Amino acid sequence: MDRKPNPLQHAIADVIHGMTPDDLTRHPEGKWSTAEILEHLNLTYIGTVKGLGRCIASGQTTASLDRSSKRLQRITVTKLGYFPNGRKSPDRVLPRGLPAEQVKAEILENVDRMNALIDECEARFGKRKPIADHPVLGPLTAPEWRKFHLVHGRHHVKQILRLKNGA
Repeated sequence: MDRKPNPLQHAIADVIHGMTPDDLTRHPEGKWSTAEILEHLNLTYIGTVKGLGRCIASGQTTASLDRSSKRLQRITVTKLGYFPNGRKSPDRVLPRGLPAEQVKAEILENVDRMNALIDECEARFGKRKPIADHPVLGPLTAPEWRKFHLVHGRHHVKQILRLKNGA
């Protein structure tokens, strides 16, 4: 299946293009480096791949039924496209110190794997049915998963651009 170019993949590829190992590991005191940001993003993609892989393997969604309790957070991110600053990442997606070049090599591949699974879930379960739970946003549909990862990725791409520009 030929998929259209993915804006998330392009945003990440563009921002890390030409970055050296030193560029990837440089950071201000108390802030993540580009490599750590990429590792964080990569862990979110791996987590989504695992979760959606379970849906495909079982032939059914794993989403909880309650979409009302986290409605405001979900709308803020997936409809308005706003990702709030200063939110602490869940422990499971905190950087663990993976080598910078390894993360750089893996991340775009994992975005592609994730998008293929989102597409497969959408084809199997439809656009409107929640397919799996996000730890902060609750049950998400396939389009909402795409939008979450795009908004989240762009949030971190802006951070990487600031690091590249020395801010």
